[in-house]
Amino acid sequence: MKPKRIILIRHGESEGNLDNSKYEITPDYALKLTQKGISQAAQAGKDIKSMIGDESVYVYLSPFFRTRETFKHIHSSIIDNVTKAIEDPRIREQDWGHLRHPDDNKGIIKARDEFSTFYFRIPDGESGADVYDRVTTFLDTLHRDFEKYNYPENVLIVSHGMTIRLFLMRWFHWSVEECESLHNPKNCQIIIMEKQIDDHYTLISELARK
Repeated sequence: MKPKRIILIRHGESEGNLDNSKYEITPDYALKLTQKGISQAAQAGKDIKSMIGDESVYVYLSPFFRTRETFKHIHSSIIDNVTKAIEDPRIREQDWGHLRHPDDNKGIIKARDEFSTFYFRIPDGESGADVYDRVTTFLDTLHRDFEKYNYPENVLIVSHGMTIRLFLMRWFHWSVEECESLHNPKNCQIIIMEKQIDDHYTLISELARK
């Protein structure tokens, strides 16, 4: 039985969001939440609890530190709802390669934006298309999980901006151009997909357009 809702949430504000010089000294996976990010995650937990009430929820989260921290602060509000929480590396952030000076990242971002955010492969990292491919295999797992007996009423996916956007692209069969016309969700923005009477899902949240 498919869940009533698939809830996607981007991590709270991270050290890298606040200060991009962190990318020169800290691996992307190890960046943590700021105090603002912690507050955002705690509020998101309350908002999710208000939405799902007493309904059950199955959680998938990226193994990056900031997503794990985000779930920790969400979890305090939905501790009685969670039936299982598993980390899945396939929903991690787009790989940006190794430690790099912020000025070098600026040049890469400019080149990517001019070429294509979907097709441009970051040096030593991934393209959006690479992320799309691994998200596709994650969806295969998700659909198999849906077939399990007594699957929870809600799914919560704690991930990253680009990954969430590409998840939605894959699910709703958006074109590359449509995906590139949208912004990533903001920190701790809650994106809701709701099951309709025909068993299909409707996106009831909006991503901002560029």
